[in-house]
Amino acid sequence: MLEEVERWLSRRSWSVADRPPHRVLAAKQRTGQTISVVLPALNEEDTVGDIVTVIRHDLVEQIPLVDEIVVVDSGSTDRTSEVAARAGARVVHRDEILPRIPAVPGKGEVLWRSLLVTGGDIVCFVDADLREFSSDFVLGIVGPLLTDPEVDLVKAMYDRPLAGSAGQGGRVTELMARPLLNMHWPQLAGFVQPLGGEYAARRSLLEQLPFPVGYGVELGMLVDALHLVGLDALAQVDVGVRKHRHQDGQALGRMAAAIYRTAQLRLARGHLVRPALTQFERGEDGFEPRTYSVDTEERPPMAEVAEYAERKVA
Repeated sequence: MLEEVERWLSRRSWSVADRPPHRVLAAKQRTGQTISVVLPALNEEDTVGDIVTVIRHDLVEQIPLVDEIVVVDSGSTDRTSEVAARAGARVVHRDEILPRIPAVPGKGEVLWRSLLVTGGDIVCFVDADLREFSSDFVLGIVGPLLTDPEVDLVKAMYDRPLAGSAGQGGRVTELMARPLLNMHWPQLAGFVQPLGGEYAARRSLLEQLPFPVGYGVELGMLVDALHLVGLDALAQVDVGVRKHRHQDGQALGRMAAAIYRTAQLRLARGHLVRPALTQFERGEDGFEPRTYSVDTEERPPMAEVAEYAERKVA
């Protein structure tokens, strides 16, 4: 490992216990910074309500740390919006945000649009499929941003159990993202969960970053932030254990293809010769091919969007 990364690990890797709630709250009151928590959600009625409830109880009612909780529904066909609203979140539908630009499917699309409907100086993203959720996920990743002005982006790190086995989750991380980062962006080799969906950043950074519309958003954001603000402005915090719904192997293959495409674009600023992935499923007559498009679109930095600039002036 690079000496620079070893130094970074000792200076920019913490545990949630390193910043107790009273210290984080004091830093918020001293600096006057506001915090938005965003949950991108698609058919998450089983989990989104519990997550919102925990955040509201622990970080709004018990200690006034979080200023708004926003669930951005990207087209759910279940009761996600109803459950989230009942739990106390403000629910916004993806297609209602920036309607002049037609929305496309993808997590990155939702995160990008959320900047237009939130107001926090610090924006904290939390996946909506987490189970046994702890508010430490939010407390841990906003803490360094409130207490250290030199930190601009903080990723959560955690154990990811799979089928009862510790550390076996995060298969796309281990098979795709980690090798890519180690080979091409070795400064980022110290991140334990580079693809994790729980991270917080200053709005002033997020509005300058392009957003891949799909699963490549986490890797793209990390690489672009490295180039924009440097390694020392990035950090990670251990928040314990992350439990969530695991996807099947074919879904992970599509995710890996999107992540590879995101990396390839940043390496060459070129384009894929064939922006598609063919997988195989057994049918009545043997294995049948299924071809899926790989995300090939990115949204520009939000600072370049006229509606966002007008909102900031207003």
